[in-house]
Amino acid sequence: MRQYSPDLTPPWKKPKPVPEVAADAGLVVEEPGTGFCGAVIRCEAGTVTLEDRFGKHRVFPLEPRGFLLEGRVVTLVRPSSAPARPSRTASGSVAVPGARARVARAGRIYVEGRHDAELVERVWGDDLRIEGVVVEYLEGVDDLPSIVEDFGPGPDARLGVLVDHLVPGTKESRIAEAVTSDHALVLGHPYIDIWEAVKPSAVGIAGWPRIPHGQDWKTGVCRALGWPENTGAAWQHILSRVRSYKDLEPELLGRVEELIDFVTAPE
Repeated sequence: MRQYSPDLTPPWKKPKPVPEVAADAGLVVEEPGTGFCGAVIRCEAGTVTLEDRFGKHRVFPLEPRGFLLEGRVVTLVRPSSAPARPSRTASGSVAVPGARARVARAGRIYVEGRHDAELVERVWGDDLRIEGVVVEYLEGVDDLPSIVEDFGPGPDARLGVLVDHLVPGTKESRIAEAVTSDHALVLGHPYIDIWEAVKPSAVGIAGWPRIPHGQDWKTGVCRALGWPENTGAAWQHILSRVRSYKDLEPELLGRVEELIDFVTAPE
């Protein structure tokens, strides 16, 4: 006799299987019941803690079909206690497990501000520690020629400088041209601020808004995107979305790689 399954529910009525996803730190999900969207910062027995773009924390139970990941229903599970080591660093370089930081070189890389330094650390930090390169930030580049002179770059102490909005005809381009040392290299990206060097898709926006001249750019961006006018919190949200070099624009990637090569070149 033909055998029939005891479950006579039509296939179209059966719930679709829901994938299980490890609640790794940094994973961005949404809790559909509250609409709270944030990155995983902690996963403990039975709960997961999310942090939204404004730094607010919420704790949710790890329940089946409990979260949305890129619009799909998923079940979050605790990650394994011993995650596999990545084979690549965030910059795309081959990872060197257990490598110790090299003693800092005399050379340096200067960037314009704290946000620039944090972004460089996020993506190139592992590489810089192995190479012994220290990144320091300036409060603007108006006095760059005198800063370079005070540093005194030489064959064994090269200086690389990353400048925002370095395009022909700007104040920044004239300042960069005034640095003439053979042992200093000034490069830059075309963006008004380092925020723009993060791909809009990584942040979850269609594009970076254009802000009228004369307005504070960062505050204007927050207003245009409907974010609270807290530029510090906004930056932390942007930075949290950067996982690797793939989340940055090529115009920044090439310049930073070139500066690292310059500073670490053989004497």
